[in-house]
Amino acid sequence: MKQPLGVILAGGQARRMGGGDKGRLMLGDRSLLGHVIARLQPQVSALVLNANGDPSRFEGTTIPVVADSIAGFVGPLAGVLAGLDYAYEQGFETIVTAAADTPFFPCDLVPRLMTAAERMEHPLVLAATPDRERGRNRHPTFGLWPVALRDDLRRALEGGLRKVVLWSDQHGGREAMFEAEPFDPFFNVNTPEDLARAEGLI
Repeated sequence: MKQPLGVILAGGQARRMGGGDKGRLMLGDRSLLGHVIARLQPQVSALVLNANGDPSRFEGTTIPVVADSIAGFVGPLAGVLAGLDYAYEQGFETIVTAAADTPFFPCDLVPRLMTAAERMEHPLVLAATPDRERGRNRHPTFGLWPVALRDDLRRALEGGLRKVVLWSDQHGGREAMFEAEPFDPFFNVNTPEDLARAEGLI
C-alpha cells in the first residue's frame, strides 16, 4: 500500500479553550501544531491541514490548508472528508488523520494503522487504547481512511451522520491497539488545565 497523505484536523471551534486555534498554543518551545507536524510528517508522504476560516494564519507552517466542505462545524468527519477530497485530487489512495491538539500520539501511528488494515478491501482503521471498563477506547480523530469511500462519507454527512465510529463500523472498520501507559498517547488539550498537564508531561 502506498504511503498515505497525512491530514491534521484543526477545524474545531475550541470552545473549552475560549475559542481560537488550539494548535497555535505554545507547549515548550513550539506550538501544539508544531509538535503534531513533527510527529506525523516522517510517517506520511505529504501533509495537509484541515482548518476553517482565514488560512493565512497558518502561513508559517508551509502546509496546504483545506476547509470543511460541509458547512456548520459538523465535527471531525467533515475534516476527514475534506482530507479525502484533497487526497483524491493529489492521487492518494488513503489518508491518515491526526488531531492538532494531541502532541504525544505514537511515532509509529501510521505503520501500525497500515498493518491493521492488511487485506482490507477499503483500509479503514481507528486507533484505540485499552479501557478497563469498556475494553477499549477508540480515538476517532486518529485513523486510516480510504479515498474510495469519500462519496459514501459525503452522503452520510449530508444525511445527518455525525459519529465517526458509526460510519466506520458500517464499513467493517478495524482498530489498531496502542498502549496507554504511562499515559494515554492520544491525550488531547481541551482546557487550560490540559495544557498545564501537557507541560508537565513534556
